[in-house]
Amino acid sequence: MSPAHPCALITGASAGLGQEFARQLAARGYDLLLVARREERLVALAESLVGQHGIQVETCCVDLSSAGAVDRILAKLAASGLALEMVVNNAGYGVPGGYLSHPWSVHVDFQQVLINAVAELSYRVVPLLRARGAGQILNVASLAGHVPGSAGHTLYAPAKAWLIKFSECLAAELRRDGITVTALCPGFTYTEFHDVNGMRCQVSRLPRWLWLDAESVVRQGLAAMTRREVVFIPGRVNRLLALSVRYLPRGLVQRAIASREHDFRRTD
Repeated sequence: MSPAHPCALITGASAGLGQEFARQLAARGYDLLLVARREERLVALAESLVGQHGIQVETCCVDLSSAGAVDRILAKLAASGLALEMVVNNAGYGVPGGYLSHPWSVHVDFQQVLINAVAELSYRVVPLLRARGAGQILNVASLAGHVPGSAGHTLYAPAKAWLIKFSECLAAELRRDGITVTALCPGFTYTEFHDVNGMRCQVSRLPRWLWLDAESVVRQGLAAMTRREVVFIPGRVNRLLALSVRYLPRGLVQRAIASREHDFRRTD
């Protein structure tokens, strides 16, 4: 028997945007394969979504920085019998502080999660989507990938800029296969992200009009994916900021960002 529902695979699903993607896609009738490091949270979320929506939810507790992580995810997918239709590459985090204030191993793990794991998982699911004749890949990038960099989180903005360009290139390559690729580029969003990286106190000083909530970001991102948009920035303020930095003198923008960087980055 063929599975009754299409399946969405979501990385970083135990909190924040990943958890919100799971909730909204479950409400749309998708079966789910939820991937994250925190097993207790994954299991609790899975049980809640099964109870609310009567869908099939599988969990895969894995650290994407570890060797063989993608192998374990795909083995779980194969064993589940789920019909993969969508991949949400959402897992990510920030490494706050100066570039040289952390051991190189920390940066290696970071790049493995935000770059290498995304590239490998996308590479290995595309044949499955091609076999179905359709599919969707949504990569959670960031507004940080569109604006000049600042001190602190030195690899974060470059990783997100890479993800945007990767999404554009992959979308062009897969267009004829009926597979869409979208880079979702949120700005400041109310999630656990800034609590985990120890920046909640600083970013709380930023004006409220800069912020979006996770529900809105995910809803807009899924709508953009349905419209087959390749790069989408949720929120009118964020889109205006991205447009402004494209046309204003770069030196002026860099000085403006530097003057406020201590509000959203730890540079020590």
